[in-house]
Amino acid sequence: MRPVTVAITGGIAAGKSEALAAFARQGAATSSSDEVVRDLHANDEDVRSAIRERWGDDAVGNRERIGEIVFADRAELEWLEQLLHPKTREAMDRWLKSVNAPLAAVEIPLLYETGGESRFDAVVVITAPAAVRESRRGAFADREVRLIPDEEKVERADFSFVNDGSREALDVFVAGVVEKLLSSSAA
Repeated sequence: MRPVTVAITGGIAAGKSEALAAFARQGAATSSSDEVVRDLHANDEDVRSAIRERWGDDAVGNRERIGEIVFADRAELEWLEQLLHPKTREAMDRWLKSVNAPLAAVEIPLLYETGGESRFDAVVVITAPAAVRESRRGAFADREVRLIPDEEKVERADFSFVNDGSREALDVFVAGVVEKLLSSSAA
């Protein structure tokens, strides 16, 4: 039986990873596209070779160096995304096919930006006020310019949560989402 699939997305430092952990605490199988990307950087020889050819040996497996390059030059970021996004999507699709649980939750920061929302039964958007997000991560506004605004993500989502409180509040929200998703799939 295919699991109910839910994608978790939202802005930088909004708490997507903590929401993914909350889904795990509710018994969902979980995966993170950021972890898949880290694995591709570390272990995929096609990715490593392409990065070496484009940016040199010092960039291979060096996320800090790659960040310096791609966040200074939009064309370089687009090149990297074209390299990584198809491979990330393939890895996520393989993982979803292997899940043996009633619910599978996947954290995908660029879900709407890559048009990936149609691949999931539901989308959860996690937001937080800018001051809360900056306290978690520091300044990042320059990286959000190319992202869909949180307001639009919330409008398009099936569920949304403002993550500015306790972990317990997030757990209550996620438990409610899980209950709704699993009860509607059983109907």
